[in-house]
Amino acid sequence: MLYHLIHYLDKYYDIPGSGMFLSISFRTGLAFILALLVSTMIGRKIIDRLQLLQIGETIRDLGMEDQLQKKGTPTMGGIIIIFSILIPTLLLADLTNIYTLLMIITCVWMGAIGFLDDYLKIKYRNKEGLKGRFKIVGQIGLGLIVGLTLYLSPDAVIRENAEIKGENARVENVLYASHDVKSTKTTIPFMKNNNLDYADAFKWAGDQAQKYGWILFVLMAIFIVTAVSNSANLTDGMDGLATGSTAIIGVTLGILAYVSGNVNYAGYLNIMYLPGTGELLIFAGSLIGATVGFLWYNSYPAQVFMGDTGSLTLGGIIATFSIAIHKELLIPVLCGLFFVESISVIVQRFYFKYTKKRFGQGKRIFLMTPLHHHFQKGGKSGIAAAINKPWNPVHESKLVVRFWIIGIILAAISIITLKIR
Repeated sequence: MLYHLIHYLDKYYDIPGSGMFLSISFRTGLAFILALLVSTMIGRKIIDRLQLLQIGETIRDLGMEDQLQKKGTPTMGGIIIIFSILIPTLLLADLTNIYTLLMIITCVWMGAIGFLDDYLKIKYRNKEGLKGRFKIVGQIGLGLIVGLTLYLSPDAVIRENAEIKGENARVENVLYASHDVKSTKTTIPFMKNNNLDYADAFKWAGDQAQKYGWILFVLMAIFIVTAVSNSANLTDGMDGLATGSTAIIGVTLGILAYVSGNVNYAGYLNIMYLPGTGELLIFAGSLIGATVGFLWYNSYPAQVFMGDTGSLTLGGIIATFSIAIHKELLIPVLCGLFFVESISVIVQRFYFKYTKKRFGQGKRIFLMTPLHHHFQKGGKSGIAAAINKPWNPVHESKLVVRFWIIGIILAAISIITLKIR
């Protein structure tokens, strides 16, 4: 809103200094600071209100240190994150930008699903909350919105990069098409020519290949939104783990959006140019500021939990952001922590059912899943039991910091993939 007001005043009254305010870098820094202030300032009031309403987390006794001390800690703190993201974005971002609108819709949509889930858990005093099938329907709905918006919007376009090689087969220059085009192409990491076209899977269809490519793209959007939001939800099991990890991912996504939306940087890195995605940097700044500010209350020992209101929202934001900048195939690397947490749950359940069916008694690979609880619990299981070597429990605060360090390494690798092919 402020962006449009200043843009209007500058257009008709030539206000000095307005150019600085309209620049992406300045607005991103301002969005980060504002989100940080909003989350820390309103955070305390929202926590006090949640405590007054007796909206506390239900804790099961899983035999882990300090676990039962968390009983009654206010949940639904994701409300703080959502407000802290939306307020700076609405004030400072270009609200006519299709990517900005898509991120706002994602934040509100997933926030509503998570809020309903937390509300039902609190109302009926159980851990089930919203039925799983209804969550999936909501996630599929958002995936459809994201995929179809990028397909139908005339503003969601790309300019594909093309190498101009010299005699020594070294890249001397990168040229872009003279006009923007709709495309199902995305970035594939670690490959020499790192543009992958979904339509290539349907070359046999001839002229219909592009249409089928868009169908595959929409299906991929649905899968990614569902997978990443659920993975973020599973990762939210220790104080500050999901929050800090999302802040790290947010920094990386902001960098990727900026270089993809700037023709000079995109040309230097030899990646596709995505007009308009630079504006996503303001949303990324809001996301980083909101999560860092939330850590003020969510770090060990947590004064508030984000609940599904926060975790589903953050997962949905990461998924939509990645799809919008055509970097969704980087998610297994960038969101490696989320990915491993989900895989640990899937493997544990599959192995338990398999061994129960075959041997009459279910066995487990991990002491507990998601994976962070395995390290937190300690004891013998899987390989550790086979070699008679117990797994020493790791304190929650140390484990979270170690996971953050791994997240930083994965973020660095994700950025490096733009040049390592």
